[in-house]
Amino acid sequence: MALPKYTERYLAGDSWLAGCSQHPALVREAWSLEALAPIRSGSAWLAAEAPLVASMQAHRLIREELRGPILADPDLDTAWWLVPLDAVEELADLRAVAVQPIGRPLHCPPTGWPACGRLWLTRPDGSGQLTAPAVLAAAFGPGGFRRPAEATA
Repeated sequence: MALPKYTERYLAGDSWLAGCSQHPALVREAWSLEALAPIRSGSAWLAAEAPLVASMQAHRLIREELRGPILADPDLDTAWWLVPLDAVEELADLRAVAVQPIGRPLHCPPTGWPACGRLWLTRPDGSGQLTAPAVLAAAFGPGGFRRPAEATA
């Protein structure tokens, strides 16, 4: 029996996300209990923390194919963008964005449903795609992200 496309996407995203942990089985166990799983940054990505409203505005400005996973916690008014490991310098001058240090855990729900108030604005899809720091900086910077001229023609 074939799985629906959204189920396949969630399974791929969960597999990738759990694989970013040193203890994938514990991540899956937390999710089976409908709890958040602490996944430490630094093996595949860093978490760039920003206010939720500003993140939603930036999310709207960035084309889907350029966005990586974005985790949101409305109760904390916070979002975390998963960015490449070399993003620290490029995002250092953004006042609204703080790249969390390597090894800091990000408490994540599975990709298919929210848990403990957290949800994915953009879900991990299993590809490992992250938001490029230049794209994120442009979306949070003055004037926001602008598509290249050839993309709008």
